[in-house]
Amino acid sequence: MASGFFAILDDIAALMDDVAMTSKLATKKTAGILGDDLAVNAEKATGFLASREIPVLWAITKGSFINKLIILPVVFVLNWLYPPAIKAALIIGGVYLAYEGVEKIIEYLFHRAKKGEEVIKESKLEEDNENSEKAKVSSAIKTDFILSLEIVIIALGTAMEKQHELITQIISVTLVAILATVGVYGIVALIVRMDDAGFYLMRKGNDKGFLSSLGGILIKALPLVIKFLAVVGTIALILVSGSIFLRNIEYIHHLIPHSIPSTIAEFGVGIAFGLVAVLLMTGFKKVKGLVKK
Repeated sequence: MASGFFAILDDIAALMDDVAMTSKLATKKTAGILGDDLAVNAEKATGFLASREIPVLWAITKGSFINKLIILPVVFVLNWLYPPAIKAALIIGGVYLAYEGVEKIIEYLFHRAKKGEEVIKESKLEEDNENSEKAKVSSAIKTDFILSLEIVIIALGTAMEKQHELITQIISVTLVAILATVGVYGIVALIVRMDDAGFYLMRKGNDKGFLSSLGGILIKALPLVIKFLAVVGTIALILVSGSIFLRNIEYIHHLIPHSIPSTIAEFGVGIAFGLVAVLLMTGFKKVKGLVKK
């Protein structure tokens, strides 16, 4: 009886050891995509009123957890029944990321100065905070879904390479997915509240001394950090999409010369797919507008 109990404990210990080792390896392999995830989501979680930053971030975080709750069982079932479906889902997601990234670049490069009436109309639209928030949160959750899908698939691939049992794969991949969400959105929360930390330090230092100076630096740095994240987040969208296409479409993978650095290849492929996606979407919108008339 006692030997059976200790045998169970030994099995649990071995399972936990496998889970810890596999999770560590999977986290290392997903480090790049987690960095991109952080940049993209930090950019998407900023630009709201100070009083709405944390509620909006919490809404995106909940959406991220729901995404993983959907992705994890679906990926395991598809991997068992029909693995090519995962690759197809990743490619479709890659097109969405490329479209978002290129659209932002086009908007920045060809953004014309607005006339008075247009500015008034735009400001009225922006006053409808609830709709604006919902749209931004929805966009952030969609982007998170694709990034989460890639994180889960990379983590699962690592677990499968080690030929662990199914239960070890499930626990390891789930752990990596949860840690990714907590880690990424925890850091994003710290970034968006930099100004609050700055004001707190200034009050603590009575507007003089080291603490006050540090608080002032944090307050002044926040707009620069947000602008920096907007640029990095856009580049990350294109790089992630490019890496998805290169890894999952054999023809494109072999088409790119090996002499070209991987980062440049990923960026170029992401831009190419994004431009095609933007052109198709623009054409679709025009056709849709003509049909409505």
